[in-house]
Amino acid sequence: MKLHEFAPAPNARRVKLFLAEKKIDIPSVHVDIRGGENLTDKFKAMSPNGRIPFLALDDGTTICESIAICRYLDAAFPTDHSLFGSTPAEIGKVEMWNRIVELQGLFTAFQAFRNLTGIYSDRERCVEAWGEESKLRNIEFLPVLEERLSQSTYLAGEHFSVADISAYIMVDFIKHIDIHIDDSMPSIQRWYNQVSQREAFIEANSK
Repeated sequence: MKLHEFAPAPNARRVKLFLAEKKIDIPSVHVDIRGGENLTDKFKAMSPNGRIPFLALDDGTTICESIAICRYLDAAFPTDHSLFGSTPAEIGKVEMWNRIVELQGLFTAFQAFRNLTGIYSDRERCVEAWGEESKLRNIEFLPVLEERLSQSTYLAGEHFSVADISAYIMVDFIKHIDIHIDDSMPSIQRWYNQVSQREAFIEANSK
């Protein structure tokens, strides 16, 4: 089993943090996405979406999409440390908040970054106006996150979950589009500082 990744990329970091939380150690393979390695036919034959990360199993099966990879790992390496929820209600809330963060937070941040910086203008259409709109949508999402975290310790409730990993990656990433969490969002600050001190996060971020 090998994880194909570009380590600094946000979705690759999501999987790395999940692995660290679950104490799972698997080898990784560097993919040069800046150089376009993921655009080759060989890569696309392994990763249907043409993106990283993707997990290659020993039987030749490949799984792409970071949360799909995390779900596989969660099932393949069962522990008492559940990051997708333990009860039906917890499972629903984790899924709900993870999707909210993905669609309203991560996706808008990625769209803003790619369209404003033009980092991949050699392979995709970059629309500056869409980048500005995406940045604004991301800014407008932050009060939703602040309100939620003023009500509970973690995003989906009183237990740390994969939704917190997604939100942490988003808060880290938006610095690249000049969005910063200041004192007007004390609940996000409290939560971010708390999860940053988790043993798994310290371990994963030190690599």
